[in-house]
Parts: sequence; structure tokens; C-alpha cells
Amino acid sequence: MGSLARLIVGVPIALIVTGGLFLFMAAMIKQDPRLNEAEDALNINITAQIDDSDLNSANKEFKRPTLDTPPPPPPAVNDPSNRPALDGVRAQIPTINANLSIGSGFNPDRDAQPLVRIPPQYPERCQSRSSDRETVLLEFDVTPEGQTTNIRVVDSSSTCFNRAAARSVERWKYQPKIVDNEAQWRRGVQTQITFELADE
Repeated sequence: MGSLARLIVGVPIALIVTGGLFLFMAAMIKQDPRLNEAEDALNINITAQIDDSDLNSANKEFKRPTLDTPPPPPPAVNDPSNRPALDGVRAQIPTINANLSIGSGFNPDRDAQPLVRIPPQYPERCQSRSSDRETVLLEFDVTPEGQTTNIRVVDSSSTCFNRAAARSVERWKYQPKIVDNEAQWRRGVQTQITFELADE
């Protein structure tokens, strides 16, 4: 209800103020004496010529700068004993009797290398019966495609963590083992996973 009353009162007041400002500005424009006077037209002459300077007289006034005389050339040396010897130092090249095989420096073979290692989730069911730090030692194989397989627990401080550790290793990705430029199985990879309770 209050907004309707403001609208009914405010709109006429706004119209009156706007009309008053409009009339005030119109009166100010009519009183400006500069608008009633005819101003002188601006005189622009596009046929005006620029006076050319006399190039001949300018060239006559120009004087070339005098250059310094160059220094005399160095005296020639005609004494043959003053020339340096061009024979250089002569020495015998030493011989090294060594059988070295440095190879090509490039070995394409490599062992399986981890790409993605996803950390395990701490199992909630193990919190009440575990210590602050638990470890699980796992062994697994890496396929030629880089997948982990044949995951088995070798040693564990608490069997409650075995399943969570194995699930974590299942999601790991590896670069496969390369032998003679071919991907091979890598068997018997061991890793230890540690479970620790975060301090709160």
C-alpha cells in the first residue's frame, strides 16, 4: 500500500520538476545574445601560394666542410729477420693403447615404470582396532599393456588393511618393461603401502 501511495505522489512531482527544468533551459537559451548575432564567416583561402625559396642562392651559400688530412701510412719493414717464424711447434702425437667400447649411448631397454599411483582409502572398519601406522607389503605383475595383475599380499601388520591396499594397486598404471624394443611382462614387483591416521 505504501508503494502505491509513493507512486501516486511521486509521478506528478517528477513531471512538474522535469517540466520546470525544461522551461528554465529554454529561457536560458533565448537570453543568450551570442545566438542572435550573425557571426562573421571564417575566411579560408585555398588559392594561397607558398613562396618558393631560390635554390640557386641557397646552393651558393652552402660551404663544404673541410676534412682532416688522413694519417700517413705506417713505414714498410724490409728487414727479413723481423718476420715471425711460420714453422710452429713440432711434437710427436702420443699413442694410447686402450681398448674402449663406449657403445652408441642409447639403450632402448627399460624396466617397468609407474605412471599413475592412486593412494588407498583408509578403511573405516579398521580404525578402532589399528595402531597409528600400519603397513602392507604387496607383490604383483605388470602386463605388456601396463596393467597390474596377480596382486598378492606378502606381509601385513594388520590383515584388516589387505583388501584396501590390493584395491589401490589394481588401479595403478605402468609403462611396461621394454626388451629389444618390445613390451614384456614384468613379474614380481613389490611395493609397500603405509596407512596412517591423520592428526586432527
